Formats: sequence, structure tokens, C-alpha cells
Amino acid sequence: MMIQIPDVLTPDQVAHCRAVLDAADWIDGNATSGFQAAMAKNNQQLPQDGAAAREVGAIIVQALQANRLFVAAALPRTILTPLFNRYGAGMGFGDHIDNSIRRDPVTGQTLRTDLSITVFLSDPEAYDGGELVVEDAYGSHVVKLTAGAAILYPASSLHHVTEVTRGVRTASFFWIQSLVRDDAKRALLLDMDVSIQRLSMAVGTDDPSVLSLTGSYHNLLRMWAEV
Repeated sequence: MMIQIPDVLTPDQVAHCRAVLDAADWIDGNATSGFQAAMAKNNQQLPQDGAAAREVGAIIVQALQANRLFVAAALPRTILTPLFNRYGAGMGFGDHIDNSIRRDPVTGQTLRTDLSITVFLSDPEAYDGGELVVEDAYGSHVVKLTAGAAILYPASSLHHVTEVTRGVRTASFFWIQSLVRDDAKRALLLDMDVSIQRLSMAVGTDDPSVLSLTGSYHNLLRMWAEV
């Protein structure tokens, strides 16, 4: 399940985040790579425990936690401290699959990476190339979103970032351990949640059908959640 989440950040938040990030000191992205990733990766990254990454990361996490679509789709149990990368001309990231287990150097927590998320911080007109390409059973999905929007997808997906040929692509990326490990179950719960909201708007929250579906949703979540 891939979910586009528009307007995670407001234009003012994007502008502030970019000002902080553009003034920060960036390092070689392979500072945090394993052996296989290092063979495919060519970008820059912020130190995860640096002041700029902490400030902008906190803004992003707070915005996501207040975003109804993100919460419904991800059912987050633990959110890794956001990372930040930057691709200039000639930079890209070849095919790879994210590590299944990550340790957060800021919080010390270890989490299972159920979901990957990229929050775009550059307008698509500001750079050529730099598309995120995610592979699944239905083929290749090319993603290049407006600044402030995010894409959420299973961390088990094969994916890559195409080479940037003009400009600079700046983004935040990180991982989520969900309350519900299985992607198909999360998709079913999201469909139910959306249907319940639509039905509630049409007939009211106290309608017997709404109450019954809401009960079924929570019973399934109770059955599948790992707390």
C-alpha cells in the first residue's frame, strides 16, 4: 500500500525548514550506510543528532502526528527520528531495500521498519530527475511530490532515487514501526476507517450502521495490534 499525504507541512513550515537545512553542514550520505547501500548511494546527509536535524525533525513528526491520513494509514507505534538527504546534479541512489531493523541513535530505541516515508522539501520545478521509484506487484511507481507532501510505502519495497540532472533535491526520510505489522491488514483497516468517516458524514455518528462498523474496526485492530 502506497499512500500520498498532501500538505503535511504548510508553505511557511517548508520555508522555515529549508532555511534551517540550507544553513546546516551536510556530510557524505554513506556515513550511515551498510555495505550494500554504500555501493548504490551517492548523496549528502545531515548528522542525525545535529541541531538542524533535530529542529526540523521535530516539526515534521509533530505535523505527521496531527495528520489524520498518516495516523490512519500508518497506525504508528514508533517513529524513528527523521533523517535528511540532499541530491545535487549527478547524485542518485540505486535499487535497494531498507534494513528490517533500525536503532535510533538519538533515542536509543530499536524498531522494526514496517513503513518508509519520504517528506519532500524541494519544489519539483527546482530540480530535474530525483524521482523516487518504488516497485511492487503492480509495477513501478514514480513519485515526485510538491514540497511539504509525503509518500508512505512498505519498507520491504525495492526502490531507488533517479539521478538528479539539474538543481538540488532535499527531503526527509525515516521509518515507522506500525501497531499492525502486516501491510494487507493495515490497508483493510484504512479502507474501513475511510468508509466509516464517509458514512458518518452522510448519516451521523450515532447511526446503528456506523456504530457497528466502528466496533468491527476496533475489534480487528484489537486482534491485530502489537502494543
